[in-house]
Amino acid sequence: MSEYILQTHDLRKVYGQQAAVAGIDIKVERGAIYGLIGKNGAGKTTTLKMIGGLAAPTSGSVEIFGKTGAAAGAVRNRVSCLIEDPGLYGNMTAYQNMRAKCLIFGIKDKKYIDDLLQLVGLGDVGKKKTKQFSLGMRQRLGIALAMVGEPDILVLDEPINGLDPEGIVEIRDTLTAISRDKGITIVISSHILEELSKVATHYGIMHHGRLVEQMTAEELQERCSMRIEVVTDRPDKASTVLEDMGITNYKVVDRETINIMERLDDVAYINRELNAAGLLVSKIAVNNESLESFFLNVTED
Repeated sequence: MSEYILQTHDLRKVYGQQAAVAGIDIKVERGAIYGLIGKNGAGKTTTLKMIGGLAAPTSGSVEIFGKTGAAAGAVRNRVSCLIEDPGLYGNMTAYQNMRAKCLIFGIKDKKYIDDLLQLVGLGDVGKKKTKQFSLGMRQRLGIALAMVGEPDILVLDEPINGLDPEGIVEIRDTLTAISRDKGITIVISSHILEELSKVATHYGIMHHGRLVEQMTAEELQERCSMRIEVVTDRPDKASTVLEDMGITNYKVVDRETINIMERLDDVAYINRELNAAGLLVSKIAVNNESLESFFLNVTED
């Protein structure tokens, strides 16, 4: 049985007459990198603010480590957030920014700061002021600051937004290292499914304040994998024909469609056998759905 370190229960946030978040149930496993995906305005940032305690829900609840309400508030210091801008002191170095945050936590160990900077790839920036940092460097320092105090859950809102390709790779490598070396559970939002697919282990897809899909990386890959799509008048009878051919990795999608996930080079042979069995095949083709197409299909109005 999976251990959920973080859950939301019918979580809602209403501003005036507008529901920014309309009753969502998120389940995040311990150690996961959970990608919260959605177009701009889908409700991602509002959701993360409620998870981090930066905004109060209109109704519903956030469960952290099995605790809700006041009990959850008592352990919320184990959740660290980076929402929007990191808020750095521009005239200070990365080390000085880190030291200021560490002093608040009563941490005076220089090695502790050096190790965190090394983890996020900023171990060699020396005395360079943060106002001279690239956007990617600023984001990585923001992540390091959020990790001060050893949180169990790290909440990041659009950390790759506006970055160039090199900056995106740097953030991606940073998140992978944090998850691998620290065992921290990460909840990260983005509107770019293609990029999150390179690091996320689980996904929640939001649209108009609702959670429309929730799946693992393996389930997403299966949804978008190469397959033979067969449209026929008798998918039940077609299933028998396929099994007689030794094909077992298939799925009846609806009353007309079967997806076959093996023997992708045998399209003509499969078509011949289905016709020989008296089946009308109106379409047979090898297809795959890109991550972008999948995302757009799921979130279309």
